Amino acid sequence: MQNGTNLYALDISGASFTKACGGPCTEGCVTLARIGEDAWALGDSKRPDVEPLRFTTEELDAAGISPARFGLGA
Repeated sequence: MQNGTNLYALDISGASFTKACGGPCTEGCVTLARIGEDAWALGDSKRPDVEPLRFTTEELDAAGISPARFGLGA
């Protein structure tokens, strides 16, 4: 992340997570929220008690995860 910002130091308490489903979403879905200019939190709706993982836009792209699939702009 630019300027050495620690992604896990960012407050995500007010983050708005969006689901992306490849199917019927009956068992849960991957969730994504923008948490900064170049920062994202990736969660699992089946396990809301687990801390979401955090990534830069470049890391999401390298993993093949597109914010557009979640209806979010990069």
